[in-house]
Amino acid sequence: MKVTIRPLKEDDLPAADKVFRLAFGTLAGLPVPIKFGGDTDYVRTRWLADPKAAFVADADGKPVGSIFATNWGSVALVGPLTVHPNVWDKAVGTRLLEPTMELLKRWKPTHAGLHTVVHSAKHVSLFRKFGFWPRCLIEVMSKPIHETKPERDAELFSELSADEKTGTLKACRQVTDSLYEGLDLGREIRAVERDGLGDTVLLYDDETLIGFAVCHWGPGTEAGSGRCYIKFGAVRREPDSGKQFERLIKTCEVLAAARGASQLVAGVNTARNEACRAMIAHGFYTESVGVAMHKPYKPAYNLNDVYIIDDWR
Repeated sequence: MKVTIRPLKEDDLPAADKVFRLAFGTLAGLPVPIKFGGDTDYVRTRWLADPKAAFVADADGKPVGSIFATNWGSVALVGPLTVHPNVWDKAVGTRLLEPTMELLKRWKPTHAGLHTVVHSAKHVSLFRKFGFWPRCLIEVMSKPIHETKPERDAELFSELSADEKTGTLKACRQVTDSLYEGLDLGREIRAVERDGLGDTVLLYDDETLIGFAVCHWGPGTEAGSGRCYIKFGAVRREPDSGKQFERLIKTCEVLAAARGASQLVAGVNTARNEACRAMIAHGFYTESVGVAMHKPYKPAYNLNDVYIIDDWR
């Protein structure tokens, strides 16, 4: 079998999506693996966010795997990495990781991470070859939406003028920079608006941006039908961070209800113990558990008193 690694192009998206579903569906033991994920979309959304950060593996001229990378300023994420079950254990994953790691070298993040399945020694061993080490669990949580309050305790990025958006992106960087130097979600915020995936909630205390949440909702996004997914959310590290974090979750719930969603989905690293406890107190329950792998073996922003929502998938 001759395997070639090359940049993933738009024409590759249907085949890459099929491999993604077959790989994860087979790993999960689904009776019909191709149905994994329902009408969510992780392949197209990741490619649209940064087409230059995606690679595909061809075997004898047919796509058999893909990988994506995400640039959050000083933090880079790897994944999802998927390989067709027919070519598992053929080093295709290793081949896909090689150009991805070269890409990260060019980005020069101070920290890189990924989310992988907690029960697979094979996956952990593969990523460890590239310097990633398992550190803490990640809980992907959800809660039914009961919120019917019509008022919204925040603004939306999509409602701002062009000049306001520029200033708001800077303010969002200040929020994340206060939690981990150089952390920047600007690319995610722009992509969600540009590609029609959802919106970004902006939470203020007087006139100061105190927090924000990048949300997907509906089919064809990373949320899926009937769900609102908080891909990233954060509040400043302040004496009342816990209270502001609760405000942010409630605001996302109001927004989700207004969009017709019946479930709110969010992930959190268990090292952010206060954030994890706050989500459980707010009614979230665990859907799945993964493990966060870090390069280097340092906590980055995964600290007890940091209120950040994300799951690195």
